[in-house]
Amino acid sequence: MLRVAEQYAGTDTGRQRRANEDSLLARSPLFVVADGMGGAQAGEVASRIAVESFQPGLRDASEPELALAELAQAANARIHELSHSNAEQAGMGTTLTAVYVGEEEIAIAHVGDSRAYCMRDGELLRLTDDHSLVDELMRQGRLTPEEAVEHPQRSVITRALGPEGTVEVDTRSFRARAGDVYLLCSDGLTTMISEEQIAAVLRARTRLHDAGEALIAAANEAGGRDNVTVLLLRLEEVVAGKPSGLPEHVTATGMAAVVPPQSRVPSQGPVRPPRRPRPGGEPPIAAAHGSRRRRLRRAGALAVTLAIVGILGAGAYLALQSVYFVGTNGRGLVTLFRGVPYRLPGDLELYSSDYVSGVSASTLSPQRRHTLLDHSLRSEGDGASLIRSLELDQLE
Repeated sequence: MLRVAEQYAGTDTGRQRRANEDSLLARSPLFVVADGMGGAQAGEVASRIAVESFQPGLRDASEPELALAELAQAANARIHELSHSNAEQAGMGTTLTAVYVGEEEIAIAHVGDSRAYCMRDGELLRLTDDHSLVDELMRQGRLTPEEAVEHPQRSVITRALGPEGTVEVDTRSFRARAGDVYLLCSDGLTTMISEEQIAAVLRARTRLHDAGEALIAAANEAGGRDNVTVLLLRLEEVVAGKPSGLPEHVTATGMAAVVPPQSRVPSQGPVRPPRRPRPGGEPPIAAAHGSRRRRLRRAGALAVTLAIVGILGAGAYLALQSVYFVGTNGRGLVTLFRGVPYRLPGDLELYSSDYVSGVSASTLSPQRRHTLLDHSLRSEGDGASLIRSLELDQLE
């Protein structure tokens, strides 16, 4: 069984745009990148709606491709309806690339020219096709990759969420492996640096945080003509039913313990009258029985201790998964984090990025920053509402 062992999520406005129209969702096992279009008053809204449609997760994980496509269709309907009811957002749309990590496969839903890649054994594999004019021309053999780079209509996309009442969503499943690194990105990355450069960055950096920051920096150094968003995740294999860190005789939830076979009390047979002690002390058989009883008591105490540790560990894990706080990421963007704002020795963080907004903390007043970024623990709904209101304020 596979799970996400490490992840990175980052978005940047770039060097030539005043606002960030990209949105992302990084909530394992679901990851989404959306690149809005239609200007700051519309593109940001479209991409945010797309991401919000995926926040509840998959309704039926047994058919992830179908579930992803249904969420994409729901997002398309919402964006299309809003674009026809609000003149300021007329014609808005967004790309969408979503990945769901299953036990053995990843499922992908895709519309537009954001992309998904897999880095496996040092080789970068592209998992999506661009719905763009230049890619259509290349597939028809009417344009070479070299010509596509400088084509005057290279930014024209042929499919997106929002412009039409219905949309065709590409879906596929890909057999995953432990050690795979998956990259989801907006075209602000792939139009600035080549796939060879992307692969070189991923090969050179083992920590996904370092790799993600390096990819965004490379796109900006190459000109940063567009917003750039990068999601990275690395998979590992786990043994089903045996979560790491728990002894085998503690259940997966840590709520019960089974006494190991060697600590069970053996049958004593018929009760015999106690023997009178010998002058020289306990007889050898009685001494052996006493030693065995002490071992049994120690084993029982150990089992109880491990059960308590398991219960406390499970409770702590559930607590970390149910609380959120608002802070900023490495580039100063207001971010909703899951967990508590603490770091243990060994650089072990007790939190993970849940949603990165397009709002820079530097644009907020000192009083707003103080009240918003005080790391108070919140519910998911409370934290999401704060960030949503903040993003809406930025649009006004």
